[in-house]
Amino acid sequence: MSFERIKEKLNILADAAKYDVSCSSSGSDRTNTNKGLGNATPMGICHSYTEDGRCISLLKILLTNHCIFDCAYCVTRKSNDIKRAAFKIQEVVDLTVNFYRRNYIEGLFLSSGIFKSPDHTMERLVAVAKKLRLDKNYNGYIHLKSIPGASDELMYEAGLYADRLSVNIEVPTISGLKLLAPDKKHEDFTKPMRKVQHEIVRYKAEKRIIKSTPKFAPAGQSTQMIIGATGETDKDIMYSAHHYYTQYQMRRVYYSGYVPVAEDSRLPAIGSQVPMLRENRLYQTDWLLRFYGFGVQEILNNEHPNLDMDVDPKLGWALRNLHLFPIDINRADKGMLARIPGVGMQSVGKILNARRFRKLNWGHLKKIGIALNRAKYFIICDSNQWENHELEPQKIKGMILKNSVGKFRKNYSSQLQLFN
Repeated sequence: MSFERIKEKLNILADAAKYDVSCSSSGSDRTNTNKGLGNATPMGICHSYTEDGRCISLLKILLTNHCIFDCAYCVTRKSNDIKRAAFKIQEVVDLTVNFYRRNYIEGLFLSSGIFKSPDHTMERLVAVAKKLRLDKNYNGYIHLKSIPGASDELMYEAGLYADRLSVNIEVPTISGLKLLAPDKKHEDFTKPMRKVQHEIVRYKAEKRIIKSTPKFAPAGQSTQMIIGATGETDKDIMYSAHHYYTQYQMRRVYYSGYVPVAEDSRLPAIGSQVPMLRENRLYQTDWLLRFYGFGVQEILNNEHPNLDMDVDPKLGWALRNLHLFPIDINRADKGMLARIPGVGMQSVGKILNARRFRKLNWGHLKKIGIALNRAKYFIICDSNQWENHELEPQKIKGMILKNSVGKFRKNYSSQLQLFN
């Protein structure tokens, strides 16, 4: 096949893959052996930043944008009048190897539209990974999308060759899925998730006994939800995410603001603003649930079903629970320190270590790196300065916003007039 045709396919299928954000590889550790090609490390492979600040890249494409389904939110749905293309298995293998040798990429993220059947599609995805591992001795990162409805046998084989597997839940609620993708069933998404989860648990158990046990999806599995396509509240979204974290041991749940791609009465109109700020707030909430010890019901509940777009969710929680503050920075335990706005987990560790030697004052906290523009309203320390804990929540919020700078500043600048 000519170079021009391959280039055309690459343009079409790379562009179609850009809506999938669930392509982190953190947790993978596939060591290069026998002078093979590539090396997947725990630092991750994607268009993102690693722990040491490096930007890394991967080949992110669809195997094909042909699809038998007509999901309203999807650009590759069968009723959409777009240019279609499909890679052969060997073409994807050759592209991955050649791009890797030229140092263009550090791994492969491969998804696909569903053509013929879920099993037929999944079989071809697995074939690409298998050829890379066995024929090319490729040890770099591979992320395969699990096709909803694929058989357990194919999901098991996929996990033997891929570092991470992911099946996008797409719409956060079952009712939303029925509205926008009536041809799909919720159990088609959860079935492969459950199979991967069981196999990961089995692999870890066998690994403790038999060191030579073949790796199975060492970077785990992830999923993605589309945000803003339907009318779910933030509470609906985060309760759904919490379910997948606890029931399926997801490594990550990704939140993707809906990009209008079609005129449909069920969806936001083309040209509608992508809910980037809302997406950011959901990621912040996700972080609080996974690393800060918050329960989802503390942040989102029937009384507060949606996140405050003006402030981050931890500050929003603190403003609703002023009765728990101020917190003595020199006495509070780790859990309470982590709930102070402007105090991250690294700062919590520094505080616990530093106060073993002396009581901490504002100067010490500033050197530690605490965001005092937020934290000062919620803490006391070894000082009498800057202490005013008799303010109302709205007053504190207004003072913090007035003196804050952020990438979403333009989204709430008009609201600051309320506090002038």
